[in-house]
Amino acid sequence: MPFSPALPLAWVTLRILIVVNWLSGAAILALLIATIVAEQWTFAALGITPSSGIPSMIMGLRAIAVLGLVAIPLNNLVLTRLLAIVETVRRGDPFVAANAARLHAIAWALLALQLLSLVIGAIGKAISTPANPLHLDAGFSTSGWLAVLLAFILARVFAEGTLMREDLEGTV
Repeated sequence: MPFSPALPLAWVTLRILIVVNWLSGAAILALLIATIVAEQWTFAALGITPSSGIPSMIMGLRAIAVLGLVAIPLNNLVLTRLLAIVETVRRGDPFVAANAARLHAIAWALLALQLLSLVIGAIGKAISTPANPLHLDAGFSTSGWLAVLLAFILARVFAEGTLMREDLEGTV
């Protein structure tokens, strides 16, 4: 198979995204802890005054942060499974049962992330006010749900491809 620059680029990109994902989780956790442990100091540092109306939104924002923390291991599952798939492609052996299982796990994680997004979007809508509108990139995503379907379909394709390959090797 000819060399493809996409595979090394995908490998490096996935490695970077894994680190960024965990750093994002650490930042979310630090901010969440700061709003609980040192609420007044954090509000002052962020310029939030009692009259701004934002303090009434804090419980909802904390719930969103907690759900963001739930998303971190789900993102990690997707990224690490993709990295393992890239490794098998680099070795020239992508149609293995392990990749079908990895894609199946990715599909379930993507489904969970889509459900989290719906909940986050609902919370954001519930706590948003005309005085303090909350604009989140959350809620229903057509492309996100298509990605879920695609991942489940690809998992099945890889499972079938693995079976066909095993059958072919058994007849040769």
